[in-house]
Amino acid sequence: MLAIFGGRMPHNIGIVPGGVTEKPTEDKMTNFLSRLNEIRSFIDNSYIPDVLNVAKAYKDYFAIGIGCRRMLSYGGFELPAGKRLFQPATVSEDLRLGDFDMKKITEYVKYSWYADSTSGKNPAQGETVPEPEKKDAYSFIKAPRYQDQVYEGGPIARILIKYLQQDKAVKPAVDNILADLGAGPRDLVSVIGRHAARALETKLIADTMVDWVQGLDPDGPIFTDYTLPDKAEGAGLTDAPRGNLGHWISIKDKKVSRYQIITPTAWNASPKDDKGRPGPVEQAVIGTKVKDKDNPFEIVRIIRAYDPCLACSVHLMTPKGAKTGEFEVV
Repeated sequence: MLAIFGGRMPHNIGIVPGGVTEKPTEDKMTNFLSRLNEIRSFIDNSYIPDVLNVAKAYKDYFAIGIGCRRMLSYGGFELPAGKRLFQPATVSEDLRLGDFDMKKITEYVKYSWYADSTSGKNPAQGETVPEPEKKDAYSFIKAPRYQDQVYEGGPIARILIKYLQQDKAVKPAVDNILADLGAGPRDLVSVIGRHAARALETKLIADTMVDWVQGLDPDGPIFTDYTLPDKAEGAGLTDAPRGNLGHWISIKDKKVSRYQIITPTAWNASPKDDKGRPGPVEQAVIGTKVKDKDNPFEIVRIIRAYDPCLACSVHLMTPKGAKTGEFEVV
């Protein structure tokens, strides 16, 4: 499906700054929709029923892998009139909605292999200075925090936000699942809750995608021209499948002078921050009872519920700090 409009997968070639290179046609739209309907059928008849059956068999996992209980979403999927399918918001430990302000994001590195001088900064002023021999550090992931607190992102954050916003599609679906499982809204923050939220979100996006594809205009523009400024600063924040993804850029003399990224897994799998507070995944596994120390499947199930991608969340360097290559984009 992605290759139809993106040219190939993975690493599609159809997306460029300013828009896309692939013009939608009626044939491509029909091809896409036919495949989308196959996926929707799988979601309705296999994926969601399987998740519910597993949840009924392992109800104890509603009390396992709870984590920090604070949720954060940058929002995602732009809609007409400045709206989004997922609105940016936060959720407190007592299930209260809050606004989101990207200026309140900071990154800490006391327990990360980076110079302490870079700690506590907003990504717009942030730096990445490796210090691989740093004492007490144990991760190449930084520790992002919001309002100086630990926050989790991902499907559970987005579904919980829409649930608390009384969304007409999400709230009844969540209430039906909770009633079927004999659980309440607070039980969503758990191993089972994360899987259920991911399944519901998959259905929501797949169903909404039908309208998006049918709304494409084969005769409309596919690219917006732009002029690269001599000097500028900007940020692009959106929700990726795993959670909150942010890019911060500074341009000087028409070249990138600073670029900082916080990936979803950096939020969820972060190490302790400068105040010694563990990240969401660490909090979720702390205190977990393990039946078999040689096969700690409880820990594995907790971590997998976050769907982490460590390759996306670390910075790479050679053992001696040497450059691995230089690239010039003309």
